[in-house]
Amino acid sequence: MTGNISFQVVWHTASTLANGLVLVAGGTVSGTSGGVRNLAESYNPSTNTWTSTGNMNAARCYHTASTLANGLGLVAGGTDNAGSNGALYLAESYNPSTNTWTSTGNMNVARYWHTASTLANGSVLVAGGYNSGGYLNSAELYKPSTNTWTSTGNMNVARYYHTASILANGLVLVTGGQNSSGIILNSAELYNPSTGTWTTTASMNTVRIYHTATTLANGSVLVAGGYNSGGCLNSAELYDPSVGTWTTTGNMNFARELHTASILANGLVLVAGGQSNSSNYLNSAELYNPSTSSWTITRSMHNARAYHTASILANGSVLVAGGSYTNGGYLNSAELY
Repeated sequence: MTGNISFQVVWHTASTLANGLVLVAGGTVSGTSGGVRNLAESYNPSTNTWTSTGNMNAARCYHTASTLANGLGLVAGGTDNAGSNGALYLAESYNPSTNTWTSTGNMNVARYWHTASTLANGSVLVAGGYNSGGYLNSAELYKPSTNTWTSTGNMNVARYYHTASILANGLVLVTGGQNSSGIILNSAELYNPSTGTWTTTASMNTVRIYHTATTLANGSVLVAGGYNSGGCLNSAELYDPSVGTWTTTGNMNFARELHTASILANGLVLVAGGQSNSSNYLNSAELYNPSTSSWTITRSMHNARAYHTASILANGSVLVAGGSYTNGGYLNSAELY
């Protein structure tokens, strides 16, 4: 275990900054002053302590957080009223040198449950999500040098709760999620930053939402777990960018959704926590070995949790923070793998 966050939180974000600190921001907080909050704290691996960074300008959950090349952290969108359609246009940046938050230009489209990907050119691609108008296929780019948002090409499919992965060739792979008809998707598409366009690629073998997607050292993308009409999934599959195809790989030992996946320095992928078919929250963790296409159970977390975050530290450890546990309570605990 490590030091605790000062608030019990779910639907927050966690970003590893260039200075090695981990920034936890926003989310839904339990307690007498609970609800969607603008609270933020940073974790210092050297001292194993959490420190308040000062509050964001806007309370938000279901947002995204990105680390920029200039060392700042960018938070975008979300909602300030969990369970409503009150999506936010607002974006803001955190400066670890001054410990302050500054509003950036607003997004062109208010959204939550979207994805955000930091591109090789330093821009941040935001795609999809949801607002009061429904499911979104729109995408836009944040340019840090000008502090502006610009619309880019639309995805072929409107979706939320999808994943977005940066490939070695600079393209962005979007997978799964749910569409405007409430259908869980197996479709996938690629964004090309050079042309600002989306191209449909091969569909996954399994429709899924609440899954994870991890870019491996060999360039493939590992998609694992999630949920569909059959319940929680233990299946996993690999996308090969060189040929644009999906191949099934070994199944996880536990079916899970709303888990985390982190690529370790040794090339293995650590999957932790989540929720099972019986609505139980999991403390189990397992490792995927790309060389053998197999999963191995590793030691369990101290706390069962889902809706948590996992951040890779400079020393190779993985910091898991917050989330929800059985009976719907929120956690302020954090732990290191």
